[in-house]
Amino acid sequence: MDQLEIGIFIAKKRKEKNFTQAQLAEKLSVSNKTISKWETGKCMPDYGIIQSLCKELEITLPELIDGEETEPDSIRIYDDNQVLDLIKRIQNLENQKVSLYGIILMTMGIALFAVHFSIGGSDVRDFFSGLLFGLSIGEMLVGVFVTAIGFSRQK
Repeated sequence: MDQLEIGIFIAKKRKEKNFTQAQLAEKLSVSNKTISKWETGKCMPDYGIIQSLCKELEITLPELIDGEETEPDSIRIYDDNQVLDLIKRIQNLENQKVSLYGIILMTMGIALFAVHFSIGGSDVRDFFSGLLFGLSIGEMLVGVFVTAIGFSRQK
């Protein structure tokens, strides 16, 4: 499953249907920028829209996943529900990864916050203590933001 190949295949099938990106986007209730991201391989269609995309382009799910039309004598057998479930799980794992990055950032921020208390006593040490304090607060804020993004993407 190569995102770029899938994107090229989506673009090819869209052009065969004489759809513009905007027309296909309207049919799928997404933006034309989303279609562009799919076609350039920057991201994959969401699992909730894949069946509609296949219907509009008149292709099968295995053809979409393979990024090419199925030959008549092909022996590949896919269960569409299993493939959709797999795509859903992959997207959920990607979102969980983002949340995990946020949690790691918050943990590192808390660790820096704790370290800043152990430094101090002279002007130079106070400077580094303040620097660690600022970094820890910034890191925790970024961690909260990233974690919130990860959780908001999960369905």
